[in-house]
Amino acid sequence: MTEPGGSPPPPIPQREGESSEAPPPLAGGGWGEGAGAVLEVDLAAIVANWRSLCALHPAGPVAGVVKANAYGLGAQAVAPALAAAGCRHFFVATAAEATALRPLLPGALLAVLNGLMPGTEGAFLAHDLVPVLGSLAELDAWTAAAGRAGRRLPAMLHVDTGMARLGLAPAELEALARAPSRLDGIDLRYVLSHLVASEAPGEAINAAQARRFAAACAVLPPAPRSLANSSGILLGADFGSDLARPGAALYGINPTPGPTPGRPNPMRPVARLTARVLAVRDLPAGRTVGYNATWTAARPSRIATAAIGYADGWHRAQSNRGAAVFDGRPLALVGRVSMDLTTFDATDHPGVVPGAWLDLIGPARTVDAVAEAAGTNGYEVLTSLGPRIRRRYRPA
Repeated sequence: MTEPGGSPPPPIPQREGESSEAPPPLAGGGWGEGAGAVLEVDLAAIVANWRSLCALHPAGPVAGVVKANAYGLGAQAVAPALAAAGCRHFFVATAAEATALRPLLPGALLAVLNGLMPGTEGAFLAHDLVPVLGSLAELDAWTAAAGRAGRRLPAMLHVDTGMARLGLAPAELEALARAPSRLDGIDLRYVLSHLVASEAPGEAINAAQARRFAAACAVLPPAPRSLANSSGILLGADFGSDLARPGAALYGINPTPGPTPGRPNPMRPVARLTARVLAVRDLPAGRTVGYNATWTAARPSRIATAAIGYADGWHRAQSNRGAAVFDGRPLALVGRVSMDLTTFDATDHPGVVPGAWLDLIGPARTVDAVAEAAGTNGYEVLTSLGPRIRRRYRPA
């Protein structure tokens, strides 16, 4: 992959475990000499995760959810890698995301989860996009577009079984069941719903949603079904359907955390985030670090300042809670995360010097561990990573 005016990044070396080795130099001005932080994305691991999920979902094919720029990792690299591996169904959030990917996914089903916004019918037709219709108003608008086009148009139908965001509400479902002719202009590819708490297998709402979804499909014209998300695939055969829609699990986020942390992640890690050390400063005991002096050195300390901050999506909520890894050993994040910089206690790490690279996400500190320190989830950690962080890709 290249950036405009740049040259391809050099190959990413294979690593055994964690290392203090810096990422290879970034070649060409387009990739930015002297980048402060680098996100390495292993496309082969993403493909391997997709294949693992396919094996766990024998009821039907497994899509690739590549919305939000493939969860921040780069949809224009991730989606073609999945397509080359055999993925034929893709989901994004918006029509703009879909039109950007369409040239890279010829012949694939490309569905827009946020549905049909008024006035976008022409874009859906021009780019062969499939709207996920979530209301009777959207359904009627798409049927009208089919009438103007003189042919049936492809769509999916979203039924709300408990999320209470998008999808046909119970009253709308009843109205459609009484007047199924409203679907006459539609080539109904799938009926789908979205699970509320699939990462918690013991939650009663999972079984309730499965029952509601089956009841909804029973009053609609026969059509293929799509129910399971990443965690839903692991809930068992009752949640299998004609198409699964994983997102987070593709990108190495643990789909089986359950109500308590610590369950092993069945997915391969796919991302390594590293940040360059800009300066190392010796402080006497009693000195403070960062804005508002929230951390005080209890002993003579060495403080390493790394080139990443909340403007890069490195969450401020990690202040005095997060960590980095160097040579397989953790460094505590001390003081406040600021806009462009983060400070770490390198007192016990003499190898940390200006120019060294700290691992912020990787095998020794997973995206889920970062999320726990930030009080959020892995989805937000990855999708927050900003454009100043250089992306490079290990090929599939």
